[in-house]
Amino acid sequence: MLEMLNDFLSGKLLIALIVGLGSYFTLRSRFVQFRHFGHMFSVFKESIRGQGGQLSSFQALMLSLAGRVGAGNIAGVGVAVTLGGPGAVFWMWVTALVGMSSSFFECSLAQAYKRADGDGLYRGGPAYYIQHGLKLRWMAMTFAVLLLVTYGFAFNGLQSFTVTHSLQNAFDIPVQYSGLALAVLLGLVFVGGIKRIASVSDLLVPVKTLAYIGVTMYVIVSQIDLVPDMLTTIVKSAFGLEPAFAGLLGSAIVMGVKRGVFANEAGLGSAPNVAAVAAVRHPVAQGVVQAFSVFLDTFVICTCTALLILLSGFYTPGFEGDGIILTQNSLAAVVGEWGRVFISVALSLFVFTCILYNYYLGENALQFLFGRGRAALLTYRGLVLALIFWGSMQNLGTVFAFADITMTLLALVNLAAVFMLFKVGLRLMRDYDRQRAAGVKHPVFDPKDFEDLDLDPLAWPKNPQPATENERVELIHGAHQR
Repeated sequence: MLEMLNDFLSGKLLIALIVGLGSYFTLRSRFVQFRHFGHMFSVFKESIRGQGGQLSSFQALMLSLAGRVGAGNIAGVGVAVTLGGPGAVFWMWVTALVGMSSSFFECSLAQAYKRADGDGLYRGGPAYYIQHGLKLRWMAMTFAVLLLVTYGFAFNGLQSFTVTHSLQNAFDIPVQYSGLALAVLLGLVFVGGIKRIASVSDLLVPVKTLAYIGVTMYVIVSQIDLVPDMLTTIVKSAFGLEPAFAGLLGSAIVMGVKRGVFANEAGLGSAPNVAAVAAVRHPVAQGVVQAFSVFLDTFVICTCTALLILLSGFYTPGFEGDGIILTQNSLAAVVGEWGRVFISVALSLFVFTCILYNYYLGENALQFLFGRGRAALLTYRGLVLALIFWGSMQNLGTVFAFADITMTLLALVNLAAVFMLFKVGLRLMRDYDRQRAAGVKHPVFDPKDFEDLDLDPLAWPKNPQPATENERVELIHGAHQR
C-alpha cells in the first residue's frame, strides 16, 4: 500500500505539481528566471555582508545550498541514471528550469511575510506566509507538521544511512562508529543555534562544492571529445529516441522529476525557511538569489555527477546497484582508486551540511507549532541525534518511501499556497522591476506601498533607509525619473 501510494503521489502528482505550476509561474511572470539571470550574479556579489549582526543574503544562500547540495547530487543522480537512463538527466534540467520560478516566488513571499524572532534574527517560510497571507492557521500547521516529519526526522535518518555506508565501502569503517561520530559532531553545532549553523555552512559549502566541481570537471575535460555525443544521447534518450534506452522513457521522466526535486527542492517549501532569515533591502532580492541556487544545484553540480557517470565507461544499460557505488566506481574507473575515497569524503561533507539544514527546518517548524519552549527544543535535538545514530545502522527503504510521500504533500500544500498568493508575488516582482527600470541598482522595499498585507513592522519598518549614501542618492534619482 505504501509503495502504491508513493507511486501515485511522487510518480504522478508531483510531476504535475512541479512542472505544471512551475510552467504557470514562468509564463505569468514573463520568464522571470531568464529576465533576471544576469542580475542574479550582481545580487549574489552584493549580498556577502549582513546588517547589524543579522544573517546576510549570502549566508542564507549558503544555508539553502547546504540542503540542496547533498546526497541527492551524488546518490540521487546515480539512482536517476540507473533507473531512468541518461534521459533522466534532461528531465532533471526541465524540473530545475521551471522550478527556478517557483523558488523565486516562494522565497520572495517568505521574505515579505517574515517575522522578527526577538533575538535580532528573523523566522519565516510557508507556514508563516500561509498564516499571515492566507489567514489559514490549520493549513499552516499542516505544513509545519509535514516539514518537521520530513526534514527534521525522515531525511536525517536517510542522510546518515547514506554517508555511513559510503564510508564503510571506502574505508571499511563500521557504521555504528561513523554514525556515533556524526551524531557527536552535529550535536556540537546544534547547540550554537542558527548562527553557528550558518557559520559552519558558510565555511563548508563553498569548499565542498568547489572541490567536487573541480574533480568532476577534470574527468569531463579529460574526455571532452566525448561530451557532445553524450549530451546528444541525454536529449535523445529523454524522448525515447535512443535505441539502447527506448524502454526507459517513462522511468526517465519519473526519475528525472523525482530526483531533480529531491536535489534542488524547488517548490517544496523548504528553502523559503532559510531564505526568510536574511536581512535584505527587498524581498525579491532573496528570491533572485534562491533561483540562482536552483541553477547551481542542478545545472552545474547534478550535471557534473551525470557526466562523470556517463563518461566513465563503468555505467552500462541495465546496470544494477545503488547510486553511491555507481558514482564511486565511475570516478575510480577514470582517476584510480582514490576516486572512490574522494566521493566518500565529498559525500560526508555534503551530508553533514545537509543534516544541519534539515535540522534547522525542523526547528523552524517546531517553533511555529509550539513557540520558543526550551524543553521542546532540547527534546527535538535529542530525537534528531538519536535518529541519526539509529539511521546509520538501518535499511531505510520504508522510511525513504514514507519521506517521498510527505515530501509530495509538502509540495502540494506549499504550491497551493504560492498559487493563492501569486498576485502578491507578482506585486513584489513588479515593484522590484519598476525600481530597476528607473535606474535603481538595489531596490528598497517600502511597506507603505503594501499596507494591505499583514507584514511585521519589526522586520519591515515604515521608513526604510538604504544602507549607503550612494544608494540614497540612487533611490531619490530613481524616484524623480518615475
